[in-house]
Amino acid sequence: MIPFSGALTNTEHWQRQLAKSFRSPRALLEHLELAHLWHPRMEEAAAAFPLRVTHYFADLMKKGDPEDPLLLQVLPSVGELEVEPSYSEDPTGDGPARAGPGVLRKYHGRALVIATGSCAVHCRYCFRRHYPYQENRPDARDWSDVVESLAVDPTLSEAILSGGDPLALADSRLQGLVDGLARLPHLRRLRIHTRLPVVLPQRIGTGLVRLLAGSRLKCTLVLHANHPTEVTTTLAAALAPLRRAGVTLLNQAVLLKKINDRLDVQTELYEKLFDIGVLPYYLHQLDKVSGAARFEVSNNHAKALYEEMRKQLPGYLLPRLVEERAGAASKLPL
Repeated sequence: MIPFSGALTNTEHWQRQLAKSFRSPRALLEHLELAHLWHPRMEEAAAAFPLRVTHYFADLMKKGDPEDPLLLQVLPSVGELEVEPSYSEDPTGDGPARAGPGVLRKYHGRALVIATGSCAVHCRYCFRRHYPYQENRPDARDWSDVVESLAVDPTLSEAILSGGDPLALADSRLQGLVDGLARLPHLRRLRIHTRLPVVLPQRIGTGLVRLLAGSRLKCTLVLHANHPTEVTTTLAAALAPLRRAGVTLLNQAVLLKKINDRLDVQTELYEKLFDIGVLPYYLHQLDKVSGAARFEVSNNHAKALYEEMRKQLPGYLLPRLVEERAGAASKLPL
């Protein structure tokens, strides 16, 4: 039997916590003692792309600080309503890559499953903020359409669960999908892209650990943490059972202006992640999705920062600085 940490066993169930998330810019700002920042057009931006923030994540923000790097990631901005000609609703080419309900095919040997459109937090730079989830929703009752789509291609060796956030699914729904994928003999690996443990560590419970540890597929969990403040002792305690169960833990971050575009922030992020058993994977240049222009870091600054990171960090703590271009056969080094 896998030993589990008791650190999270007495906390309120994660789904109830998720249901209590902040949904209003005014409510979030009042909680953070920043009510004076509220503007009616924030609500207009939130109507176009809803605000959602867990109380756990909000409590990591510094009250009274309008420049808090976690707040800047989630607070709707009037600037989102402005049109930027070089930005689009599908900067990564998800539309042309659709290969069936909930399935994207971009790279050789891998298929990406958009398991759900739900997330625990709505990051304002999300490259799928305009994705038509309702039009491309898989049948989550038995996942047969997803499994059948992947069954016909024996060259596939890895299934990647994405979203939304696949860990927004209940364990029972996730179990059905993982079991269906595990029945395909050509699949060897399962990768899950998730931000949920970072914004609600209570999501990682006994059931989820057993589900991932018990699968025939070799499992990798790719977290999404952008700032060292997001790497907490609570997150460490939640991830420990997954590490003991043999799940590989990686992190991918997005390079964001005024949030993590400094050397000290980047180095601290990867050192703190390594301390809790998470290795760096990708540092993404911003996908140019409509509404996210305020987060853009120039390529020149990104490259200069990365060279400084290379001097400061050992090779195993250096993520790959990449960008995604629609139609490309892989992520591209910047």
